[in-house]
Amino acid sequence: MAEPKEQLPEEVLALIFRHLPLRDRAAAAHVCRAWAAAATCSSMWHHTNISCHWELEGMLRSYVFACLDHVHDLRLDFEPSRKPSRSAAIELLTALAGRAPGLRSLCLKCHGEKPLFDAGRDVLGAVHAVCGAARELHHLDLRGLPFTLDDGLVLQAAHGCPELRSLFLDNRTLVGSVGPSSVLELLEACPRLRALGLHLASLSCAALEALAAPNRAPFVLLALRCECPEDARASPLPDEVWAAVRRRHPGLAVELELEPALPEESVTRILQPSVPVAALRLNLSGDTAGPVRFAARHYAKTLRELEVRAAASAALDEALEELAARCADLCEAHCFCVVRPSVLNAFRAHCPRLRSYTLKLKREPHPWRPTLVA
Repeated sequence: MAEPKEQLPEEVLALIFRHLPLRDRAAAAHVCRAWAAAATCSSMWHHTNISCHWELEGMLRSYVFACLDHVHDLRLDFEPSRKPSRSAAIELLTALAGRAPGLRSLCLKCHGEKPLFDAGRDVLGAVHAVCGAARELHHLDLRGLPFTLDDGLVLQAAHGCPELRSLFLDNRTLVGSVGPSSVLELLEACPRLRALGLHLASLSCAALEALAAPNRAPFVLLALRCECPEDARASPLPDEVWAAVRRRHPGLAVELELEPALPEESVTRILQPSVPVAALRLNLSGDTAGPVRFAARHYAKTLRELEVRAAASAALDEALEELAARCADLCEAHCFCVVRPSVLNAFRAHCPRLRSYTLKLKREPHPWRPTLVA
């Protein structure tokens, strides 16, 4: 053990400990007073990632709970199918709800398979409690939860977290239970909201009109996921309302994600020329070449990212070449099927801002890695 005068400064120790797993941090906190001070200093906990692949017990539990007051931004990973992992996540969220005055950001991410017929009421109840306590919460990301989100949770976030700047509810679920009226109430209760992720069916004409209001703070991102039956049945929103939103927020970017459950006629209805689509992700079971051609002809000025998951075909190759020729500001292009060489050449020739692409000329073992442009 080094003498006190030979100890590293606390800020240096904190930088080192920040890269350690929680168990090792907890062990370091019991070495000596200097290490304990560094391992529990507030700055080290402001941005925290916790993976609940362990039970909250013993030394680790006391260490984590002692530092919750310092957490500003938390990413919490857990496996809902493993009881110890799930219980640890719920216990931590429940504790955070009672001691969350400084919490600014919360991101939840589930790994592994969700148990069948699991509604996640225990997990969602803990999130509900956090939303009721964290008055200064700015960012809430629930895209990683595999459970159906409902109006009650959205309204709790709306009235419990009036300082919200971003809220992402566009998770992977086959049932959409967030109604348009709840989204409208959210927009009215959170005037500083700048980014919002939803299932398409949750968006309404009234919500767009609220965004277009002259006193609305700048709004920069609207992420729309189209997967559940409610999304497939959603009616197109008026072009003039989209135009009003674009005039009020000229920097608005819309991210549109279309999943295989959508019938072809719904895809045609969802794609509207008036929407400022900046990112388009197509994972369709039917025709994909048509939507790619539509994007080339109507989103050329706004499209920055394209992702396509489809079977290879000559029609898709032609549509991709047309898109490359028209969308000069494209930054990313990812196609998860084999394409012909002329497709790759088209993107290289016509998209000078391209920084990353996945355009394979022959089959490769998965996962396919993107090519980064220097």
